[in-house]
Amino acid sequence: MSSTRTANGKTSGKNRTWRNWGGNVSARPAREAVPASVDELARVVRRAAEDGLRIKPVGTGHSFTSIAATDGVLIRPDLLTGIRRVDRDAMTVTVEAGTPLKRLNTALAREGLSLTNMGDIMEQTVSGATSTGTHGTGRDSASIAAQIKGLELVTADGSVLTCSEKENPEVFAAARIGLGALGVITAITFAVEPVFLLTAREEPMPLGRVLADFDALWAENEHFEFYWFPHTGSTTTKRNNRSAGPARPVGRIQGWFDDEFLSNGVFQAANWVGRAVPATVPAIARISSRALSARTYTDIPYRVFTSPRRVRFVEMEYAVPREAVVETLRELKAMVDRSGLRVSFPVEVRTAPADDITLSTASGRDSAYIAVHMFRGTPYRAYFTAAERIFTAHGGRPHWGKVHTRDAEYLAGVYPRFGEFTALRDRLDPDRRFQNDYLRRVLGP
Repeated sequence: MSSTRTANGKTSGKNRTWRNWGGNVSARPAREAVPASVDELARVVRRAAEDGLRIKPVGTGHSFTSIAATDGVLIRPDLLTGIRRVDRDAMTVTVEAGTPLKRLNTALAREGLSLTNMGDIMEQTVSGATSTGTHGTGRDSASIAAQIKGLELVTADGSVLTCSEKENPEVFAAARIGLGALGVITAITFAVEPVFLLTAREEPMPLGRVLADFDALWAENEHFEFYWFPHTGSTTTKRNNRSAGPARPVGRIQGWFDDEFLSNGVFQAANWVGRAVPATVPAIARISSRALSARTYTDIPYRVFTSPRRVRFVEMEYAVPREAVVETLRELKAMVDRSGLRVSFPVEVRTAPADDITLSTASGRDSAYIAVHMFRGTPYRAYFTAAERIFTAHGGRPHWGKVHTRDAEYLAGVYPRFGEFTALRDRLDPDRRFQNDYLRRVLGP
């Protein structure tokens, strides 16, 4: 059944299937809503409660879990977009919840401003990215949510709550990464700083050297990450550090060749071959690991931190204590080598410092992230199950928006403040208006 738009910006329709970006999650909401204002959103929430329907906001669907799936009311923030205000005295920007990160980044750049750190894609909405704990890599600078200075959300009874370190601080501590369990975020205030330059140094490096020198590579660089290609001993490393300039961006032709032709076009074709003929994957991995040559460039942050990701995949990512990352990776490599698995996607490794957000994957501990991927349409459960067994043995915390099988009992054991979050949820949403199957599993009933 097709949906219809009403004059006040709402969209409703029954039996329209929603699917996430990765294609591994779908849902059939009873109806959809596209509120054009905070007041209208509050009315949508109250009406859903009157009708006995649960409510879930959804952004661009970049989560691989069913965190946004619902059979109730699906709220799309398409009309809640744009910059509300820039405060140069406080060095903050307040942005509507449905604003894509790409739009935020480009708008900030025009104002001569920037976020301090960001993830490696910018297609998500600001509320979706922060609510699931999206992060980049950083020695000293943390996730996107850790840069939040204030937020506004509509709670289960339709009231509007504003929070910061001074106003409703207990909600602020949790709602920055709230999983959609505490309310519907309508606006976020981020800390910003004057735009700066980063010099990116990308180069291949043997895995053995990266693991042997990991602590030094982490300590010597503001932002260090690497990609290991399974079935090989090869990695591609990336070191981003602030620079006095001048700017020397990647040339248009080289950027297209590296980022579009090789990293997306050729890589997609290679994965098609690997999916059809799994025996070719190790050879493809060896070729892929040598495809990109070393390069160095200097540009403003979002052009360095982010890159286009057009090849669709399914992903699992765990945060382990940073001191455990080398051993965890050695175990992961040994598992792949002896398993007979055919893995065509590289393993991504990043870091983040400890933060004070209740359910952040870096809450209270310096963390390293290990992300495993499989090409969309390729069986992934055997690989992810074996990888998850290794991650959990090291006290790993799963990314809230990526495939995992953990439940509330496990998560309560790896998050010291887990009970603090669930108690707040009991207070803000006692009737579980924002509940779905995923939240029931990870937070309890």
